[in-house]
Amino acid sequence: MLPDFHWLLAYLALGALTGWLGGLFGIGGGLILVPVLAFLFQAQGISADHVLQLALGSAMGIILFTALASLRKHHHLGVVRWPTVRALTPGILLGTGLGTWIATQVSGHFLALFFAGFVYLVAGHLWFGSKPHPARQLPGKAGMTAFGLFTGSLSSLVSIGGGTFVVPFLVWCNIPLRHAIGTAAAVGFPLAAGASLGYAIGGWHISELPSPHAGFAYFPAIFWTGLASIFTAPLGAQLAHRLNVEKLRKLFALLLVVLATKLLM
Repeated sequence: MLPDFHWLLAYLALGALTGWLGGLFGIGGGLILVPVLAFLFQAQGISADHVLQLALGSAMGIILFTALASLRKHHHLGVVRWPTVRALTPGILLGTGLGTWIATQVSGHFLALFFAGFVYLVAGHLWFGSKPHPARQLPGKAGMTAFGLFTGSLSSLVSIGGGTFVVPFLVWCNIPLRHAIGTAAAVGFPLAAGASLGYAIGGWHISELPSPHAGFAYFPAIFWTGLASIFTAPLGAQLAHRLNVEKLRKLFALLLVVLATKLLM
């Protein structure tokens, strides 16, 4: 499972960056993983027919590493609201099944357009933000399940850890930002587990995918990128408690715009 040396370095560098960003923002790093993995796979001569689905499935496998390392650090720092995680998880798991099924049925061209458009929307939200109503609270069980279903389906469709939706939602419900980030990191683990299984099953019948793989999960990319992310995700989580996260989120928004534009081009 050892790729050529320059691809190995690329996977390690990508993992270090996305792990740090996942810990810092609670996003799982998928918004960067998917376009960069797609570029790397194309450069390695992998068939363009399934390159985006392969990037999506592999990104979710990597997010498993990142989410686990990040949630452990946030839990140690005491900012994970576990009752909220438990309330969201049933809907999350149902949503991942729906999202991965859709992703394996549509064309890579459509997925590229959808992903880029989604990233632009996320970047705009990160840049402009919004302030919550002071009396707003978390919804009841039905509302949390519905939001989990929405988050799981859309997050698995574009291979993100869920923090892109969960962090703004929790802040909107007057959860402090650092607690929202820590809770989103914990939610990312069941989301990534469900979506990884969905992408593995969805691509199981496709013979032209590179080996070793399980469906749309390409093991060398997952292992080496995920390995690097384990070491940097706790660093990002720790940094989130020391820096002005809002200013960093604007810089992250600019990076997302650049990556989405490159993907479209």
